[in-house]
Amino acid sequence: MAQLYFEDAEIGTTCKAGPCLVSKEEIIQFAKQYDPVPRHIDEAAAALSIFGGITASGAHTFAVFISLTPKLQPRFHVLTAMGFDELRLPNPIRPGDELNLETIVLEKRESKSNSERGIVRNQIRLRNQRDEIVLQCISNILVARRPGP
Repeated sequence: MAQLYFEDAEIGTTCKAGPCLVSKEEIIQFAKQYDPVPRHIDEAAAALSIFGGITASGAHTFAVFISLTPKLQPRFHVLTAMGFDELRLPNPIRPGDELNLETIVLEKRESKSNSERGIVRNQIRLRNQRDEIVLQCISNILVARRPGP
């Protein structure tokens, strides 16, 4: 598994992960535990919603994104996530969707407080098999610098 350090981050560097298949059972199970709204757990209620059927909750969508990040290739040596900006959920996840994650480096800067790390901002896009974006945001991650000799 390729490991990228702060020095390797270049504007436009792309990392990818997936696919991740999301089942109706998974959507309902997640919603029952974390977001028990009828449109996520009851097919009759979901049919009457603006989505016209069962869809994953926003929390589930974000959880799928987070679950794919350790599988990104190539992968940055991430020390921690610092936050997410401009989070959007333009399309719902539906049962049977196959999701793929793509990150693109937008910018990077050296840490002012610690010379052994830097901050990388990435454009995040989680897409379904129809190439529709189901989640997009800007991530801010703290990335290790390459160890010295």
